[in-house]
Amino acid sequence: MKNSKSQMMDKAFKLGKKYEQKNTGCAQTVIAAIFDALEIWNEDVFKAASGLADGLGLTGDGTCGALVGGSMVIGYLFGREHKDFNDMYAPMTSYRLVKELHDFYIKKYGTCRCHDVQVKTMGRSFNLWDPKDMKEAVKSGMMQNCSNVVGEIARKTVEIILDNEFKKLIDSKE
Repeated sequence: MKNSKSQMMDKAFKLGKKYEQKNTGCAQTVIAAIFDALEIWNEDVFKAASGLADGLGLTGDGTCGALVGGSMVIGYLFGREHKDFNDMYAPMTSYRLVKELHDFYIKKYGTCRCHDVQVKTMGRSFNLWDPKDMKEAVKSGMMQNCSNVVGEIARKTVEIILDNEFKKLIDSKE
C-alpha cells in the first residue's frame, strides 16, 4: 500500500530525529531520513555530506548541515544534469525549491548559520572541537535540540519534494 504524503513527512521527521540522536552528523542524518522516507537511496549524495555537520566541519561557522543536506537532496532530484551544464536556466527548479526550504528555515530559526541557531535554540553556541565544550553541549541537550532541527527539515524537504512532481517516481514503484 502506498504511503500518503503526510505519512512520508511524518516518517522523515521521526527518522531524522532518530538518526541524529543515534548517529549524529546533521547533513547525513537529514539525507538518510529523506531518502528512507521516500524509499530511494544514493550513496554518493549521502557520502558527500560527511563533512557538513555543525555548520561545516564542526565549525559552527557555516550553514546548518540539516539545511544543506535537505538542499542536496532537492538538487539531486531536481537539479541540473551535466548534459545541461551550459544552460544557466536549467537549475532554476532546484534554485526555487531550495529557496523555499531556506525561507522556511529562516522563518523558523531567524538565521541559517549553525552557531546562531544554537544560540537561538539553546541559549549559547558550542565549540565541538573542544572536548570540554563538546561534553557541555551533550549535557545541555544539543543532541535533542539538533534532532528536532533535523526532523523539521527532513519533514519540510519531503513536503517540498512531493509537492513538486516527485510523486511520478513514487507512483511508478507501485
